[in-house]
Amino acid sequence: MTLLRRHSRAYFTGFYGLAILLLAACAPMDNNPAAEKTIFSRIQATEVFTAGYNGVTDKYIEQVPTGVIALDGIRGLGAIDPGLTVSISDGMVVLLSDGREVARRSAPPSNDVQGWANLTTEIIIAAREASVELRTATMEAVYEAVFDGVLSNLDIFSRYAGADEAQQNRSKRDGFGGIGVRYRIVDGLPVLTEILPFTPADGAGLIKGDRLTHADGVPLKDLDRKSISKILRGPTQTRILLTLTRPGTSAPLTVALKRVHIFPVTITETIKDGIVSIKIKSFNQDTARSLAEKLEQVRTTLGDSMKGLVLDLRGNPGGLLKQSIKVADLLLTQGKIISTRGRHADSIHHYEAGGRDLAFGLPVVVLVDGKSASAAEIVAAALQDRDRAVVIGTASFGKGSVQTVLRLPNDGEITLTWSRLVAPSGYIFHGLGIRPAICTSNAKDSAQDTDMDKASEIIRQVLNNRSNTQDTLMAWRKPGRQDETNRARLRESCPSQPRRNQLEARVASQLINDPALFARTLNLTAAPHQAHY
Repeated sequence: MTLLRRHSRAYFTGFYGLAILLLAACAPMDNNPAAEKTIFSRIQATEVFTAGYNGVTDKYIEQVPTGVIALDGIRGLGAIDPGLTVSISDGMVVLLSDGREVARRSAPPSNDVQGWANLTTEIIIAAREASVELRTATMEAVYEAVFDGVLSNLDIFSRYAGADEAQQNRSKRDGFGGIGVRYRIVDGLPVLTEILPFTPADGAGLIKGDRLTHADGVPLKDLDRKSISKILRGPTQTRILLTLTRPGTSAPLTVALKRVHIFPVTITETIKDGIVSIKIKSFNQDTARSLAEKLEQVRTTLGDSMKGLVLDLRGNPGGLLKQSIKVADLLLTQGKIISTRGRHADSIHHYEAGGRDLAFGLPVVVLVDGKSASAAEIVAAALQDRDRAVVIGTASFGKGSVQTVLRLPNDGEITLTWSRLVAPSGYIFHGLGIRPAICTSNAKDSAQDTDMDKASEIIRQVLNNRSNTQDTLMAWRKPGRQDETNRARLRESCPSQPRRNQLEARVASQLINDPALFARTLNLTAAPHQAHY
């Protein structure tokens, strides 16, 4: 599965198959759960490091020697105990604890993944003997320290998540087994605030304001959100028995439900005067399907009275690569959507539109701001470069890179940058972003929702400076990757800012209500060429 982000199953090689060396923290383990967490397994650790090092050296967008990232990982132990330092000299890796040498090992060949994984484990074992902090650290804390060290010098988007955080990430991307409710905790109990339609909770008649007191007989009183969510979620098709109290009823109610696959809602829509505005908060596995469903519904409802579509991507941090491609495909009939380029053969792709437009050729406007990133930028770039939409707002975030997700044997995961995104016109927008045709940076909004004067003024200024806008957009979309100085200069023409007010929506409304004005504005961003690959 691809994540702005592509899901890749990490593999690992087991070794030392006959024995497991366990190093206890300090006291005999007995049945002490806290002590059990500090057990360190040589075999388990080496399997995890082998999988992680192999994935990074094989798939990272730039070639990095295993020895370099492994040393960075070992140095990451200093996050647990700052007194631990590591150096390499004359082919020997030396570990110091508060300046005192505690281990000296021969460095493996630079690209020997297995050798460096073995060495990392051996250094950790030696460090545990010398450091109380490391000896009392959990295996997960050690993994986090090492992989944070590995990834810290690569780029800001490559990161490690432990098993618990990784599970949460997978739930956001792929959905989870649940009943379809949202809640907040009031006086120690979860109170339902939203019932998702067509879910088990909806079918069972749960309503807003219901207070959940027990789940499968387990009291929910005074549990934190993480614990409550863990109880409510579970494998699909499994049953859960809820006990609840409802305002206006004297006795508790008991409801039996069967969990189903739940996707977090990413799309909301409003309709006003024939203009359909759809807000996309992020891109998960259900985003494109939900958008297609909503577009078909509103077209059926409005018919020929539908004037156009506003796609609001402001504040959207991104998500799944293929979902953004499918979203763009819903509004395009042909041509390139996006391309990806990386070092690994599997990271090179060219995505084309499939021939349907669920906005039926009506005007489309895309709203972006400084927090529109990644998958959101793919949609904006594709619709702009294919002359399908007018983009309004500020320069977007500029995250034009794709991450693959490497699942590790400990159930943690590494999110690793492995390719760059190339817009249909050929420019690489990493570090640059998407440049709106109508820039609203620093523009003040009116307090009156019906006041369109400011919107009209912004459109007029852009059209009066047509040649300047076209020149800027042509320079912005120059094929290839802009150097840092040029990127900074271009971004100054439309500074990247968060935008939450209604000004952009008013500008969009003006354009959609005047098809001739929309066409003139769309012509500003007509791509001067289409890139060839």
